[in-house]
Amino acid sequence: MTNKTPADLIVSARWILPVRPTGRLYEHCALVIRDGNIIEIVPTSGIDSQFDYQEHIDLPNQLLMPGLINMHGHAAMSLFRGLADDLPLMEWLQDHIWPAEGEWVDEQFVRDGTQLAMAEMLLSGTTCFSDMYFYPEAAAGAAFEAGMRAQINFPILDFPTQWGSGPEDYIHKGLKLHDNYRSVDLINIGFGPHAPYTVSDEPLKRIAVLAEELQAPIQIHMHETAQEVSDSIANFGVRPLQRIADLGLLGPATQLVHMTQIDEQDIALLTTYSAHVVHCPESNLKLASGFCPVHTLQEHGINTCLGTDGAASNNDLSLFDEMHTASLLGKGVAQRADALKSDTAIEMATINAATAMGLDNIIGSLEKGKRADFIAIDFSNLQQAPIYNLKSHLVNTHVSHLVTHVWVDGKCLVAERELQTLDTKDIYSKACAWQVKIQAQRASGK
Repeated sequence: MTNKTPADLIVSARWILPVRPTGRLYEHCALVIRDGNIIEIVPTSGIDSQFDYQEHIDLPNQLLMPGLINMHGHAAMSLFRGLADDLPLMEWLQDHIWPAEGEWVDEQFVRDGTQLAMAEMLLSGTTCFSDMYFYPEAAAGAAFEAGMRAQINFPILDFPTQWGSGPEDYIHKGLKLHDNYRSVDLINIGFGPHAPYTVSDEPLKRIAVLAEELQAPIQIHMHETAQEVSDSIANFGVRPLQRIADLGLLGPATQLVHMTQIDEQDIALLTTYSAHVVHCPESNLKLASGFCPVHTLQEHGINTCLGTDGAASNNDLSLFDEMHTASLLGKGVAQRADALKSDTAIEMATINAATAMGLDNIIGSLEKGKRADFIAIDFSNLQQAPIYNLKSHLVNTHVSHLVTHVWVDGKCLVAERELQTLDTKDIYSKACAWQVKIQAQRASGK
């Protein structure tokens, strides 16, 4: 007879940053995993006497922390990385991206591009991502096969695209996708109305009703540019945020992407409706769209999280880099050195994002009973020495390339910086093949 507790996996490390409780940092401790759940966080010294485990991984120079959550992107657009740089948003979108999408985007493009994006995200510590793009069934399938956690928001627009003929068709296909993944824990399907200027009132009203019935999230680009706001006032008599509130679309399941143009009226609406803001600082900076006033939002208790946006407008998908940029930008916009501290930036990429997704009861922090979505970062290198403040190092130095291991649901997806569920050579080969085709077509002028 043994009194030892059974466990599938134990990972011990020099440090464990759980994010919750706030301010806690464990040293020389271990995560104990069973059936994909964290069952204990205990001192490493006692694991042999307490647990009957199948596998023990010892990482003596590393930090364990929750996997990062990328709250907004267009994964397949990784295949358009660098295609049309240094252009204003609408010129970039209308003259380059939309034509390229019309020419090239199909189910195979989305599958290949999503795999490329997931490889990059996993290797830089992201375990969960929110996506909005055409052929969402291809993205959902790729994520499921790779073992990544994902929120897939099916796109809805007023006009036809290669994926659908109009709002009714988009919604019909999206609801079918929702039904297909209803019982799949790793994949959550949400509504993705593209933006207030591309979706009219009636489809927005219908989305609000359906999302409420299904208890599904809504993600929408919102207040991305000053032009968007002024056009809304001219066309509808109100700012975009007020318009979607009046249509019933604003609520605690609504994720508002960008929000670079915010006034006091917007702050009041965000507070009243408990909506979430997804800050994409690098994309906004690159497209010169404006600055989201994150510190002001947080002072009003508005939940804010981080997204990279797509690789066509960033151009990388490293959420650690996004944390770094967000922290610096937050200080500059607020004109306060104590704005958007390291703790805050880390929370935006973990527990705040989980909260926006409605998943904070299962991911976003390393706590007993939560799913085992976590990463390991190697701190035994010159760039990280000396170590006075681990959280500052995570945000203010470049650590994405120091991620060595990634687990989702207790399953190892990256080990010693090697992808375990994705074929690196195959993904690279396909990306290069797409480059050759797209480059040849652009060179011919067709």
